[in-house]
Amino acid sequence: MSQVPFVTAAEVARLLDYPSLVEALRRGFAQDWTVPVRHHYGIPMPNGEPEQTLLLMPAWEGGKAIGMKMVTVTPGNGQRNLPAVQGVYLLLDGATGIPSALIDGPSLTARRTAAASALAADYLAREDAHLMLMVGAGALAVPLVEAHRSLRPIKRVRVWARDAHKAVAKVKELVDLGIDAEVADNLEQSAREADLISCATLSTEPLIHGAWLKPGSHLDLIGAFTPQMREADDVAIGRASLFVDTREGAMKEGGDIVQPLKAGLIQPEAIRADLFDLCRKNHRGRASGDEVTLFKSVGTALEDFAAARLVVQRLSS
Repeated sequence: MSQVPFVTAAEVARLLDYPSLVEALRRGFAQDWTVPVRHHYGIPMPNGEPEQTLLLMPAWEGGKAIGMKMVTVTPGNGQRNLPAVQGVYLLLDGATGIPSALIDGPSLTARRTAAASALAADYLAREDAHLMLMVGAGALAVPLVEAHRSLRPIKRVRVWARDAHKAVAKVKELVDLGIDAEVADNLEQSAREADLISCATLSTEPLIHGAWLKPGSHLDLIGAFTPQMREADDVAIGRASLFVDTREGAMKEGGDIVQPLKAGLIQPEAIRADLFDLCRKNHRGRASGDEVTLFKSVGTALEDFAAARLVVQRLSS
């Protein structure tokens, strides 16, 4: 068996341009691929270090391809000056089981996550959306801006973060890419003016208030990936038309949906569609120019699978 290629983060960025990746995800959500529930394992660590988590996320298309992302979350890595999240993606030939590629996990995850938000916005954001507010200055900030700009005429970007220094640094990254970007000094004012708001934070308290959302705006929530976390308040949830990446994931994992459901503020039927519905044309998405739309993403192995297959396809072409 020949050596299995390892696809680096730089190669992932080169191979996965956002328009192509968005279309790969669109096709993926329209397919009947098998995506089992991801497996969580807690791993005790020595010397009083916080517990490590191992996540296994498989997906397959029978006879065609099999994939699995293996991710570790190691809280103690902060003391080692290493990212807490590490991982790889293994793609196998579905007919033989022979490995096709081993792919850098964090870069694949970041790009597919941003592309999924852009895919949702293609159905939910106004076609003339031109002012974007990026809430959060972490690893996903630049990918999200780039992904949204690949499908919408975003002319200006504002970046807000609790740590103003991080916002400044992220704005510099965007400017270096030729993007008109500036720091959002006032979160409320910037949110009131934005056509598209994207949030990627670890917040446990709402950052975006429903009263701030102007008619026709689109709210994209990527952080708050546990039931205890929130990025938008109950007014936003109650006011907006709700869409999710997967119903099962959003109603179990994302605090922005889980908490209002538990409190009885919304019912499961309040979720108008997920990406399966949108990509299979079972729901049209945005219904009017003044409608406020909200998309909650928690991630699914289907997105990794579609992205990894596109990587391998382009490696061999």
